[in-house]
Amino acid sequence: MRTLWIALLGLGLTATGAHAADLQAGKAAFEKYTCVSCHGADAKTPLQPDYPILAGQHPDYLAHALTSYQRGQAGAPASANVRKNAIMGAMATQLSATDIENISAWLSVQPSPLAVRK
Repeated sequence: MRTLWIALLGLGLTATGAHAADLQAGKAAFEKYTCVSCHGADAKTPLQPDYPILAGQHPDYLAHALTSYQRGQAGAPASANVRKNAIMGAMATQLSATDIENISAWLSVQPSPLAVRK
């Protein structure tokens, strides 16, 4: 019974208004930093077929990718787990850690054609 109570309490904490505010801030940052111009307003209809679908991705993966682009743009060595792309590097350097967290959270809950097939 105690385990059930703790689990329900945890669910209640994640459903608070603070989490919703982060999602709204993520959507606003996605639009502010013009991510829509390449990845689409819904983050699942990119401008080019080789641009990734961001909607529905795991938030930790998205945050890691954006941070890796920042490190690549800053000239960090390859051993620092960098991603090098002129466009994404320039875009990612504008983002704060809070922006990255909020954008990643918002993108992760968007409807998406991405799925795990069994």
